[in-house]
Amino acid sequence: MSHHQLDARRLLCPMPVIRTQNKVNELKPGDVLEVICTDPGALNDIPAWCRINGHKVLETKKKNNEVIVVIQVNHS
Repeated sequence: MSHHQLDARRLLCPMPVIRTQNKVNELKPGDVLEVICTDPGALNDIPAWCRINGHKVLETKKKNNEVIVVIQVNHS
């Protein structure tokens, strides 16, 4: 398992989700991806995408003007 970070700041919907999807496709099951966004909609959009695609949301938080979503990759 390895930890990765994706900078999706200054991107508007749907780009944070698309970039997350593209990055997850490069990762292995069990890897952790921390996505940092400035689009507040990502706080709902990325977890919804994770539910549909079977990935686990480990943490969501707002820090300063950023949204951080930490997910664990699960390729079935």
